[in-house]
Amino acid sequence: MKDKKKIGFAVVGLGAIAQGAVLPAFRHAKRAQLVALVGRDRGKAEKLARRFGAVTAYCVEEFGACLGNPEVDAVYLATPQSEHLSATVAAARAGKHVLCEKPLAISSVQSAEMVRVCEECGVQLMTAYRKYFEPSVLYLKNLIQSGKLGKIDVINTSFSELHVAGKSIAWLLDSKVSGGGPLMDLGVYCVNTSRWLVEEDPVEVSAHAWKKDAERFRDVEEGISFRMQFASGLVVQGISTYSSVISSFVFVQGTKGWACLTPAFPFDEERMLTGKIGGKWFEKKFKVVDEFAPELDAFATAIQTRKSVEPDGRQGHRDMIILEAIYEAARKNGPVSVRYGVR
Repeated sequence: MKDKKKIGFAVVGLGAIAQGAVLPAFRHAKRAQLVALVGRDRGKAEKLARRFGAVTAYCVEEFGACLGNPEVDAVYLATPQSEHLSATVAAARAGKHVLCEKPLAISSVQSAEMVRVCEECGVQLMTAYRKYFEPSVLYLKNLIQSGKLGKIDVINTSFSELHVAGKSIAWLLDSKVSGGGPLMDLGVYCVNTSRWLVEEDPVEVSAHAWKKDAERFRDVEEGISFRMQFASGLVVQGISTYSSVISSFVFVQGTKGWACLTPAFPFDEERMLTGKIGGKWFEKKFKVVDEFAPELDAFATAIQTRKSVEPDGRQGHRDMIILEAIYEAARKNGPVSVRYGVR
């Protein structure tokens, strides 16, 4: 594996995120190579294989055969989160490494099992948090970690998207498949990115969820606001809904300055970082870049060098614990301590 120039990937799940971002990213990747596709429809899989240069196409019933392909070193799971556990376990037991879309699972019980099996089988598990590789967020993290903003007091963050009946992905409103509503789909970016920026985990959360359209959103929340309290005194205020046009930001306030990044989370828009440090205004524009190719290469490098990858499955699991605590706080209408268990 160390001598292999490129790691062979099978992409499992051929929906919008795979076609629009993951598959095109292999053209820009230096260490990752697209080898196979796995989809529900063989004809569609074969057509996409020809388009993106994959050698082999499988239908989902042939996933076992895909895992038996010696050219496949790793799988990229772009399936609904209810399918992450079974696919991860199968891949790990076949000796294949797993790069899994967020959120890692539909529950912390499932994400814990994914982490356990991968570690037991000696394969890498990476959570697909592409913001770790995106220049504007990396620049913001450097501002924070360098101390230029001073002690961070508050972070306000939001990620929302309009869910349109008959047009948007229907299973996102089915909790058995999605695990929850906009918090699971979008708010997970707010949770993970904010704690990654400050390199600290929340100890307590509170939340309020709502449903303006109770019939349509009968199974998941329509919107949710949450507050994460950190031991350092930092407070993170977050919000996510399915009832506004796509929008996002991260606003960081410190004792020496502030910085605001918007739009923060989509992968197909230019970003603007503005702020003031010591009373001096600054602004910096970031062009659209491929956030998925660096992610693929980071995972491929970790596999080749047998070194841990960031963000790994344990980080995805910790986010699942936090998301569940937020949902519990919303149900209880009161604060909930976040219990991580064994780190």
